[in-house]
Amino acid sequence: MGIMIRKPGILTTVQDLGRTGFRRFGINPNGVMDTAAARTINIALGNDENAAVLEMHFPAPEIEFHNHTTFALGGADFGAEVDGKAISNWRTVDAKKGAVLRFRSKVSGNRAYLAVKGGFDVDGWLGSKSTNLVAGVGGVSGRALAAGDVLECEGSKGESNISIGRSLIPRYSRFPTLRIVAGAEFALLTAISERSLLSEMFDLTKDSNRMGFRLSGEPLHLLHDIELVSSGTAFGTLQLLPDGQMIILMADHQTSGGYPRVGNVISADLPVAAQLGPNDRVAFKLVSVADAQEIQMEFERELAVFKVGCRFRQHEY
Repeated sequence: MGIMIRKPGILTTVQDLGRTGFRRFGINPNGVMDTAAARTINIALGNDENAAVLEMHFPAPEIEFHNHTTFALGGADFGAEVDGKAISNWRTVDAKKGAVLRFRSKVSGNRAYLAVKGGFDVDGWLGSKSTNLVAGVGGVSGRALAAGDVLECEGSKGESNISIGRSLIPRYSRFPTLRIVAGAEFALLTAISERSLLSEMFDLTKDSNRMGFRLSGEPLHLLHDIELVSSGTAFGTLQLLPDGQMIILMADHQTSGGYPRVGNVISADLPVAAQLGPNDRVAFKLVSVADAQEIQMEFERELAVFKVGCRFRQHEY
């Protein structure tokens, strides 16, 4: 057995780190919005970093454990409780057979993640278990989870009590400054628009989802009108729309587009962006590609140390 969805929540899907190697065929990568959360909680459980997790939005699902299961939560804080007892994110937790996980209130963030020891045994497609809602593939029949769904996972008795250190937890905020590298069309911005991009705050609108976050703020302009050939896009690409507003492409983004790419959110800051919701505000700071690489490598080094520590800790039990 595994876990059963007693109540589905507003949008709960199975995701992993995404579907890679197929964008040339127009197949978008999907995957978790907050990769830092998914990777760290999987490592804490002794799983492969790419093991499937549940991505949950608030109101979140109500989940019953059919086996004694070790699990971990990361990302948004939705006030989790197991059989009425509050539990915290970023640590491994044991749930007895028949225990029920509930999420009482949205404390912070917009996407929470649940990983279980051993991972979820669900459908894969093109090397990934991530749910593609448009194509209807991956995860559980390519759809959001519904009441009565059972996800198979191996029962596991708690072997350790592992907490994730603060240095690995993204600095979530409703008003973050996201670091970006210059996009292919950054140099085409007018001087005033370049200054606005790097000094103004932009509001996240309600017209935002896993495909992209639409922003509202001071309209930006190019030096002259141009027609662009449709070019490749990525998770975090900052596109300039015809009305002068911007959109940040997210995990379900299209593989190419014809709008000017004025920047790209660096990999290390994508988890922070992933936790934003309507009416949150963002600012942008320009950094070099070399700086972006070094920031990400610092995270990877700390994650590697954590992984080794988890292995030693788990072998003690």
